[in-house]
Amino acid sequence: PAACIMLVEVVIYFTLLSLANCFFSLNLLLGQMTDLIYTEKELVQSLKEYIKAEESKLDAVKSWANKLDVLTRASTLDPEGYLAHPVNAYKLMKRLNTEWSELESLVLQDPSDGFISNMTVHRQYFPDQEDEKGAAKALMRLQDTYKLDSESFARGKLPGMHHNAILTVDDCYDMGKTAYNEADYYHAVLWMQQALRQMDAEEEHVVSKADVLDYLSYSVYQMGDLPRAIELTRRLVAIDSSHQRAGGNLRYFEKLLSKQLNELNQEGQEPATEEPIQLGTYKRPKDYLPEREIYEALCRGEGVKMTTERRSRLYCRYHDGNRNPRLLLQPMKEEDEWDSPHIVRYLNALSDQEIEKIKELAKPRLARATVRDPITGILTTANYRVSKSAWLEGEEDPVIERVNQRIEDITGLTTQTAELLQIANYGVGGQYEPHFDFSRKEEPDAFKTLGTGNRVATFLNYMSDVEAGGATVFPDFGAAIYPKKGTAVFWYNLFRSGEGDYRTRHAACPVLVGSKWVSNKWIHERGQEFRRPCGLTEVD
Repeated sequence: PAACIMLVEVVIYFTLLSLANCFFSLNLLLGQMTDLIYTEKELVQSLKEYIKAEESKLDAVKSWANKLDVLTRASTLDPEGYLAHPVNAYKLMKRLNTEWSELESLVLQDPSDGFISNMTVHRQYFPDQEDEKGAAKALMRLQDTYKLDSESFARGKLPGMHHNAILTVDDCYDMGKTAYNEADYYHAVLWMQQALRQMDAEEEHVVSKADVLDYLSYSVYQMGDLPRAIELTRRLVAIDSSHQRAGGNLRYFEKLLSKQLNELNQEGQEPATEEPIQLGTYKRPKDYLPEREIYEALCRGEGVKMTTERRSRLYCRYHDGNRNPRLLLQPMKEEDEWDSPHIVRYLNALSDQEIEKIKELAKPRLARATVRDPITGILTTANYRVSKSAWLEGEEDPVIERVNQRIEDITGLTTQTAELLQIANYGVGGQYEPHFDFSRKEEPDAFKTLGTGNRVATFLNYMSDVEAGGATVFPDFGAAIYPKKGTAVFWYNLFRSGEGDYRTRHAACPVLVGSKWVSNKWIHERGQEFRRPCGLTEVD
């Protein structure tokens, strides 16, 4: 560039000027002048290295621009389809949070006011470190729920996907490091092993093999596999004998293994195999959710207890809301999804136009979804609910008022005391782990501020189809209900006695591919006294 050439000329000028001053003022001997010749040569070489560094920097920026130009051309053709792939969503978070910042640092070496001002303007909209970490955790959540190995994710082998998205060696390393920093050694092992596998296949990478082995060996140790930790650490020492931790770790692991063998009265143990660690090599640690395995199996379509006998008790019918005037000429199509507790699905509950209007109203307000703290009754975010939501009032638009009225007509329950219509969007890995919609006896103040009693029923509108994942599952009785755009499902959370129906504990499975939009209407007890009279028995 012209600026670089001009700067080189200036530096050469001042260099020669300084040499000339030295010659005339110091009246240097010829031998000393010869030294200055070599000094000048070193200065010129230094200038060449500077120019080369500038050109290398410019080439790096050009390469980045060309890569992003191709990427953005593809992504902007179908933004929603592109982001429907969880790997694309993760890599977008990673690029904007990490890689663009690295590019900024590169450009700052030779400040460019235009670029920096652009960065300053747009940085407020960039995802932060927590967002990138959340996207990484979402991939791990999908990996666990749908039993997908790291290879499937790294190669973009997900069901129903049309966009090609791969994870590089460095992407896999960053995934593993995210897990490691959270003391999640199970996932750290899986992703560091994948990084190592791709590295051994001679894929391009920036991270060193020593760094990968360092994280992998210690994570394997934390998983309790000492023989393999020793084998991996030996590989690390062979690559980098001066590694600051490897030698000490190796001695510690070997000493610990020897102690364990002595306690078991064993003289030795077979060396660890060098076969790659696979999904299932180590058992995933238990967590806070007792029905984790049942819940995730249902999300995969396994363990659904829809028997032939039960299916014979399910019917479809036209539903006119007990001869409601608004449903007489066009009754709702009602299908039984489950017999006990009774769960029904209504077809054509929302039109495409209504769905688009609701999404249009909700999008500017979407924020991280909250749950009500059972102790304080205050709404707060939680890791087991990952989605974005907004609340819409009937007065805001005729469509919202019409949807509320339709829910009242269908259910026969008043919506005057119901909560506002909640719109929720579940993106990459979005989920809501098993929960109750109603408040239990141990949390009597959950809805106290509303003053409308407990949640008697749930009306759930599906506003999108989901390519893979995203089912609504009921672990207690083994049901799985899949999203279908324009339909709605309805069930009672309370028995007629007012007691909670604990069978209705349900979950929104993580979205594997696509984007899931729903709208919830939680109907409360007050105002239902004559619409759903109380009873003394716990029946549906």
